[in-house]
Amino acid sequence: MLQPRTKVATFSLLLVLSSSFPAAEPAIGVNWGTISFHRLRPSTVVDLLQQNKIQKVKLFDADPGALKALEGSGIEVMVGIPNEMLTVLGSSSVASDLWVRQNVSSFVGKGGVAIRYVAVGNEPFLSSYAGQFQNYVMPALLNLQQSLAKANLAGYVKLVVPCNADAYEADLPSQGAFRPELTQIMTQLVSFLNSNGSPFVVNIYPFLSLYGSTDFPQDYAFFGGTTHAVTDGANVYTNAFDGNFDTLVAALTKLGYGQMPIVIGEVGWPTDGALNANLTAARAFNQGLINHVLSNRGTPLRPGVPPMDVYLFSLLDEGAKSVLPGNFERHWGIFSFDGQAKYALNLGLGNRLLKDARNVQYLPSRWCVADPSKDLSAVMNHMKLACSVADCTTLNYGGSCNGIGAKGNISYAFNSYYQLQMQNSQSCDFDGLGMVTFLDPSVGECRFLVGVTESTSAAVGTYWRGVIVWVLVMWSVWVFEV
Repeated sequence: MLQPRTKVATFSLLLVLSSSFPAAEPAIGVNWGTISFHRLRPSTVVDLLQQNKIQKVKLFDADPGALKALEGSGIEVMVGIPNEMLTVLGSSSVASDLWVRQNVSSFVGKGGVAIRYVAVGNEPFLSSYAGQFQNYVMPALLNLQQSLAKANLAGYVKLVVPCNADAYEADLPSQGAFRPELTQIMTQLVSFLNSNGSPFVVNIYPFLSLYGSTDFPQDYAFFGGTTHAVTDGANVYTNAFDGNFDTLVAALTKLGYGQMPIVIGEVGWPTDGALNANLTAARAFNQGLINHVLSNRGTPLRPGVPPMDVYLFSLLDEGAKSVLPGNFERHWGIFSFDGQAKYALNLGLGNRLLKDARNVQYLPSRWCVADPSKDLSAVMNHMKLACSVADCTTLNYGGSCNGIGAKGNISYAFNSYYQLQMQNSQSCDFDGLGMVTFLDPSVGECRFLVGVTESTSAAVGTYWRGVIVWVLVMWSVWVFEV
């Protein structure tokens, strides 16, 4: 749980406020991220969502390919605006009008996309940003709200701001309060959300608490009971999720908005790239979370009132994400990059198990490995080059391929690069140290992937190219307007 610094709010007041919440059925959705070397076609992903009866999806941008594929699907969508766009959207009503027109108005309507939320920024108050985006959030919200009103969409599409759980702190849940430097902006934000019928969106990651502290009790991160329960007055917390959630409830109550609906924008568990990141732990956490939320038990401060919606992070692995937070960043998916279920999971949506993506078009079944007949003493530079471009995070300590030996490591690196290059024959040369094999070199849980033909590695830069283009366009609009 978060390290706290604030004063106590009385339990009795919180209990009275929480008891007046209307009961509502929570919904399980997913985050659809696209920072991947091997992207499935958007139509394939939408079919995957429909096969698994997932009716809510959260995007991190307003990718037109994804939105086009979602047309007519009936799936409710939260589109995202990257933090880098907040400055210009808050500076120019013309820019915000343009964004709404191109990314919302042009897609909604009969037979269109059911865009219900626009996420204005993504964790813009994150402490590591040191206030970089903080002053641009409210101006962007106000301009976008006016733009939605002009488009007659303000009553249908709601603006939200996904926040990281580090926005609030406490020793105990009932002591929850927003960080002192955020008190003013959070008061403005929750007032805006309340006035416009929007929920508070928060991202909660018990895995990161466990990953970041050797003192964090492992069983407290899950939902199967713990020997490290947290006692807070009359309330007892047996899992980190409830404790974190109620810390937010207390923080909102301190601002006078104790009844504000809460949506979990991101929550999940990775399957690789760290000691506690594996298939067994991921299944235990996600299934425990789903069962807990759908039981409608709620939390001690909101009994019988679970989160309004919960978006699992994530739908698919994203092999091109930054590993600055940790190697696990590329392995959050409940499905692998190619839409294959990683483990048995009942989403509570009608299917007992996850269903794999259909009609995925793979490259031929061949792999690039180290030639066993060659002297590999000079291979290190080649391996470094391959892993600087392709994803080799499973080879690191705690990864699923960490124990396959030195030659296995070399082959894994060679193959990752080879598949990224769409199996171009020259990409398996490595000065004669590589060779193509038709025998799958996968070992146990260490999977040597075969790429997909549905997209190329060029897709990796789509997100940032889109951000840059939009920022340039919007700044030119703002300069012209001024």
